[in-house]
Amino acid sequence: MRTFLKNAEVTVSEPTSTAGVRETVEGVIADVRARGDEAVRAYSEKFDSWSPESFLLSQDEIQAAIARLPEQTVTDIKTVQHNVECFAQLQLASLKDFESEVEPGVILGQKNIPIDAVGAYVPGGRYPLLASAHMTIVTAKVAGVRRVAAATPAAGGVVPDASIAAMHFAGADEIYLLGGVQAVAALAVGTETIAPVDFLAGPGNAYVAEAKRQLFGEVGIDLFAGPTEVLIIADESADPFLIAVDLISQAEHGPDSPAILVTTSEEVGRRVLEEVDQQLIGLSTRAVAEAAWRDHGQIIRVDDLTEAYAVSDEFASEHVQVLTREPREALAKLVNYGALFLGENTCVSYGDKVIGTNHVLPTRKAARYTGGLWVGKYLKTVTYQEITNEAASAELGELLGRAARAENFEGHARSGDIRAARLAGARPTWAS
Repeated sequence: MRTFLKNAEVTVSEPTSTAGVRETVEGVIADVRARGDEAVRAYSEKFDSWSPESFLLSQDEIQAAIARLPEQTVTDIKTVQHNVECFAQLQLASLKDFESEVEPGVILGQKNIPIDAVGAYVPGGRYPLLASAHMTIVTAKVAGVRRVAAATPAAGGVVPDASIAAMHFAGADEIYLLGGVQAVAALAVGTETIAPVDFLAGPGNAYVAEAKRQLFGEVGIDLFAGPTEVLIIADESADPFLIAVDLISQAEHGPDSPAILVTTSEEVGRRVLEEVDQQLIGLSTRAVAEAAWRDHGQIIRVDDLTEAYAVSDEFASEHVQVLTREPREALAKLVNYGALFLGENTCVSYGDKVIGTNHVLPTRKAARYTGGLWVGKYLKTVTYQEITNEAASAELGELLGRAARAENFEGHARSGDIRAARLAGARPTWAS
């Protein structure tokens, strides 16, 4: 049985765009297609008050941005990127090309080929998301992507030195100080000065997300992004103070970020409710986190962990944190999540910023059918086939003839017929 100690004030809807956002994005993309750089510059001036001589940073400008940063910041960026690279290398090692002679003379194979060109969008705005550079660019380079074009806004003319450093050290081949729909559109369709890419990665606001949605198909994308989500599973052994800290840490992502606790202990649930209210008081990001908790926060008491796992799988949250006596049990019990965080020593914020696993993850229940960004997203898994034995080709040709005619595909059938007939040195009856 489920009891709500706190319910959400606002139900998070399925990912739909408001008419205003959709129409604005359609207009910007169409204009960039038509006018190229001229349109890009006009929208950058309009939305970001930013119109430099060139949006593409030179190596001197990149080095100047790095030089303005504290040495510790540079060291930390490199450390985090090392962690991301190590995990991405482990993922790459799990992917194998193969070739097998499945029947005498019938050779089937599979190859993983890197996407040629990727556009990586690194948001600015409320927070400079350095971690987005780590996750999108480092992972692409480990996959073997030849060209990564990265973009980040310079809203109001403020040059984001830390974001520039993160993109540079991650391995970006081009860095553009350009944000919003105009950046995404320019990367996808190309302009006079920005070559088009094949794939777009990285989070953004509602307009950036809608631009990726509209451009999907013309280019690939990582995920349809929604608000950050966290769900914590806790039993009576969990620390309410720690739970509150971790819920708030994700609520501060945005006012529409769901933060949910599912617990077997009513006492833990009620103490967490008190702790969250208390901890919000002195928080510098209180306005955002408090709105998220008020409108989208939930505390659900359940009878046992079996029910807690079932509730969690129904939510299919982006992040699921397990604070129980036996957290690893969740590995066998849970199936719907973007990323799993086990035990009180592990928090979602580690995954967001430093531990090395990718933080670009499915939201809005997409974890029911997909995982997050990983090396494999930047690879095209392709197949090939070769038949070196005429007898094997003839046998398959006879099978194809029957199978294709069962579907009324005569042309397909004849491709099989001709190969079957060649073995006997004859011509198919329809060719006589």
